[in-house]
Amino acid sequence: MQRVKDFISFPVRALTLFHDDWRGFSCQATERYDEVAARVRGRCLDVGCGTNRFVREFLGGNGVGADMHRYEENHDGVLIEDPTRFPWDAGSFDTVTFIANLNHVPIGLRDAELAEAHRVLRDDGIVIITMALPAVEVVVHGVIWLYDRLLGTKLDHDNLRGMAEGEEYYVTGREIRTRLERAGFGRVTYHPFTTQWCLNGMYVGHKTPAAATSPIPAPQSLARRRIA
Repeated sequence: MQRVKDFISFPVRALTLFHDDWRGFSCQATERYDEVAARVRGRCLDVGCGTNRFVREFLGGNGVGADMHRYEENHDGVLIEDPTRFPWDAGSFDTVTFIANLNHVPIGLRDAELAEAHRVLRDDGIVIITMALPAVEVVVHGVIWLYDRLLGTKLDHDNLRGMAEGEEYYVTGREIRTRLERAGFGRVTYHPFTTQWCLNGMYVGHKTPAAATSPIPAPQSLARRRIA
């Protein structure tokens, strides 16, 4: 019943942008976390954890949250100084997650950070990346900007901490698949969030033993356009 209620109310929930569950309705963050948590295996590294709510509340503490920024609400996450060099040994985690934040990794560092995600995973581990459709991300950021300007709210953490050069408001599905395959992940699948009318979803890639991994080279047009 909760999923049916959330599905029917999605347009209202999307435009009101409440960040906590309210009067029996799920906020969009809770939906994302629920969907991702259902697929997490074993010990998880949540990259770009923000407040570290995902590991703390949805994984029962079975993992590590990491971010390059120290948010006021996050007292137990790990601060990463260099996104291309994770401070963990190879094979330390069963799952690595990037929840609605790969677009905040500067373009030139995305391949290196995903390669690090691959390195710290055990064989047969998985990486999970969530991202809404490009048009949705643009509209949502526009609505958030209006809320903050007109109502004095502070919903846009991107503006609060500042957008670095190379960050974007979205990453296309084609780029996500290409970069995952380039980092060595195989069997990449996409799973839409039905309660959000399939406008948002997650990509799941699998780490296979080195001998069985055959990364697919990125199309030259993508490499020239985005990682020159």
